[in-house]
This record gives sequence, C-alpha cells and structure tokens, in this order.
Amino acid sequence: MNFKYLKFALIIFLLFLFLSDVNAEDDKSFSPYVDSEGGISLPEDFREKWEFLGAWVVPELPDGKKTDGYGFHDVFASPGTAEAYKNGNDKFKDGTVLIKEIRSIKSGAYTTGPEVLYASDKILWFVMIKDQQGRFAKNANWGDGWGWALFMADDPSKNASTDYKKDCLGCHIPAKKTGWVYTEAYPTLK
Repeated sequence: MNFKYLKFALIIFLLFLFLSDVNAEDDKSFSPYVDSEGGISLPEDFREKWEFLGAWVVPELPDGKKTDGYGFHDVFASPGTAEAYKNGNDKFKDGTVLIKEIRSIKSGAYTTGPEVLYASDKILWFVMIKDQQGRFAKNANWGDGWGWALFMADDPSKNASTDYKKDCLGCHIPAKKTGWVYTEAYPTLK
C-alpha cells in the first residue's frame, strides 16, 4: 500500500472520529432531561429555580364533577426562556423546557373572601422540550417540534405517556398557531 493512501485514510479516519465526537457532544448538551433514546425525565427543583410563566385554573363543574385537567395549573420554564422568547420573534429556542404542574383545588373562608380557592396536592406534571432538529423521530413521544411527557404524582420517575399524539396533542390542537403552547396565559413572555 502506498504511504500517500495510508496517510489519506488516516486523515479521513481521524476526521470521522472528530465529527462523531462533536455530534455525540451536541446530543449530550441538548438537554439534561433527555436520554440518548429520547426518554424524558421530570426536572427537580423547578419550582425554586425556574421561571414562572403563568397559571390556569380549571374548576369543577357546577354539579361537582371534575373536568378534564381539573385543578391549578402552574407553568414553569427553564431559566432564560422568557428573554430568549421575547428576543426570538415569539419562538421557543431549541432545548427549552416547559413544565405544567397540576394541583388539586382546596377552598376556605378567609379575610380576603368568603370562598378562597388555593392549590393543594400534586396531581401530575406535563413536560415539553423544544426540539427544532427532530432528534428522536423513532420515539413516539417526540414530534411537532417538541418532546412530550406526562408524570403522575404517584410515580414522578416514569413518563406515563406512550405516544404524544394519543396522550398529549389533543389538548394542544387549539394552540397549534402558537407553536402548540397557550402563550396568551403567560405574561412573563410578553
């Protein structure tokens, strides 16, 4: 074998190793809440360390029945989200994490009013992770520009969603024009 060809092959091999390592590093830095297969975990300490975007309240019906999504919905975003959103033409940047925590509703008579509603026990968390590159096309919890997850209070270590189209997307259809997120309820983004 000619030394010239061996040298060329070695350069190609080293270039391949370098590019593979760069791509692997990119995948690792995408989000600490996503594993190599697209499995999503619930971030810890988000209430204390993340940005509060806004809240929703979904009350029970007049007949006392609970509606879909019943409870207080507090929405948090990974640090820097609001500033990046405002500076990015009302778009979430790649890797942005949104968490909606749903808690049950309690009420009582207080000096501020005869029937005050407040958030109580944790029910569940929805997690969305912005993915502008379509990294996990083979994972059923990734699509439409996001990774989607659902964690129940009785087991917050396990994503209860098996397919975002079945378990998550239905509630977000009215928000398709705003990137699948109901941004109108988040004053922090304005």
